[in-house]
Amino acid sequence: MTGSGSFTRVMLADDHAIVREGYRSLLQKQDRLRVVAEAGDGAEAYRIYKEARPDLVIMDVSMPGIGGVEAIRRIRQWDGSARILVFTMHQSAAYAVQAIKAGARGFVTKSNPPDALLRAIGEVMAGRIALSPDIDHELAINRLAGEPSAVDALSPREFEILRMLLAEKSVDDIAETLHISVKTAANTRYLIRTKLGVASDIELVRLALRQRIIAADMEG
Repeated sequence: MTGSGSFTRVMLADDHAIVREGYRSLLQKQDRLRVVAEAGDGAEAYRIYKEARPDLVIMDVSMPGIGGVEAIRRIRQWDGSARILVFTMHQSAAYAVQAIKAGARGFVTKSNPPDALLRAIGEVMAGRIALSPDIDHELAINRLAGEPSAVDALSPREFEILRMLLAEKSVDDIAETLHISVKTAANTRYLIRTKLGVASDIELVRLALRQRIIAADMEG
């Protein structure tokens, strides 16, 4: 399950250098973990993953340019066996659902104590799905209430475009960032609205507020 020798080679992907420094320090204290690469945005995470081939990626979901969900999707498309654990401020279950759909094997929020991250690393490296207690609880509540998030109907790529729309990115900006045509970006925006049952960007924002997607996004 581990890489060279007896330790797990880890890549960190987070746009806040001070955050990376904090959890690099935490991980380096563990006998079996070694941080071998770092990235500050989603595109860099994808590029560096292909160079470093780490055993595990610990990734945020809000980063400049392409976000973590899209980066996860790209990495898993390139390497179907990639192990990716999300570590983020986002406490919305919608993000967890989309990250897992994109190919992540775990989702831990930064509001948890450090040992929750370490436990999740062990779970993911053992081949299991790892969720922090707060996300597990929210998903369970949603299931019991019979109220899955409307956003769950979106694909990871559609969710990434929704995230960019909510960040007030234009269709042209989205097309350039994701390397797709403007027509494809515009068609996807229409498809997102249709799937979510909204007729305008204002309604899209209101739905995102109810789902706590925007509130979580503003936390970084």
